[in-house]
Order: sequence, then C-alpha cells, then structure tokens
Amino acid sequence: MTLVPAHTALLVLDVQPAVLAAVPEAVALLDRIARAVTEVRDAGGLIAYARVGFTEAGWAAVPAANRLFAAIAEHRALHHEDPSTAVHERVAPRAGDLVVRKIRTGALSTTDLDHQLRERGITTLVVCGLTTGGAVLSTVLDAADRDYRLLVLADAVADPDRQAHDLLLSRVLPTRAEVVTTPELRALLA
Repeated sequence: MTLVPAHTALLVLDVQPAVLAAVPEAVALLDRIARAVTEVRDAGGLIAYARVGFTEAGWAAVPAANRLFAAIAEHRALHHEDPSTAVHERVAPRAGDLVVRKIRTGALSTTDLDHQLRERGITTLVVCGLTTGGAVLSTVLDAADRDYRLLVLADAVADPDRQAHDLLLSRVLPTRAEVVTTPELRALLA
C-alpha cells in the first residue's frame, strides 16, 4: 500500500491544550503528531485540523440529552476564543492548511470539512489526535460511511482510558481503517 500525497490529508483531531490535559503521554504524543505533520506536508499532502470550540449559539444548540456536551454547554466551557481551545502551538496550522471548528465529537458532522476535502481531491484520510474513543472513533466511522480510504496512526492517537484505547485500536478501528504507526506512514509516503 502506498499513499498518493496529492489525494491524502492528515487529519489532526482535538490537539488542543484543553483536551491534551486529559492524557498523561501528551508530550510524546505531540512529538509523534508533529513528525507526521512534517512528513505529510513535506510529501505534498494536505494538513487538516479539527478543534472543538463553542460560541453562545453552539452552547444553546446542545440539548440536555447529549450526555457529553450538555455539561460543557451548562458550564460555558471550551469557548472558541479561549487559548485552551486553539490547536497546540507545537503542531500549529500554517498557511494553506485547513482548520475547522466543531461542536460535536466527530470532525465531519458539524463542519464543512468533507466539502473542503472533496474540493481538493482528497480521497485518503490519515487520522491522528484525541481521543481514541471520542473524536477519532466518531470521525473514522463517519468518514468510512463517506467512502474515504482511512488510516489511523496508532502511536499518534490517545485516550484517557487505556483499555478502551487498546480495544479500539485492536478490534474496532481495523474494521474501517488501516491501523499503522508513524514510522510506517513515512514508508507509505515514499
């Protein structure tokens, strides 16, 4: 398997200080994500970022039935202008990169990311970031239904729940995506 960089995007999910605080291996994770960003960018692939951040309207749109986001809305957390919701400076976007702000777990459901990717001829997504049981899982399932070719960087995703992380990488995500490591990604781009 090889990747065609012109049709490939590295999708960096929720790599924000507010989310990184939940994972103990954040520094090492950032190093691996930064390497993947550099390698995909140098190969001519697209870098796309999805970050969670709310406005007043976003908070108001969250129903009480939404178990994950109802508390965030109630406490007016993760305001889109708060520095803790910006993409971490270690992997900060550059000119030409895509950046979308989302108000749900997945990167596609509340954004125009799918449209922007398709406009650029992207057919393959390489997914990294946080969290394995949240944004990674939700985005991979949604992207698979939209017929993207998918890869998940096993050593560049993380979750506060190690058992869930391991189960998702070994059993669930391989049903929709190739699970590879960052060194394997380098070889696929060559």
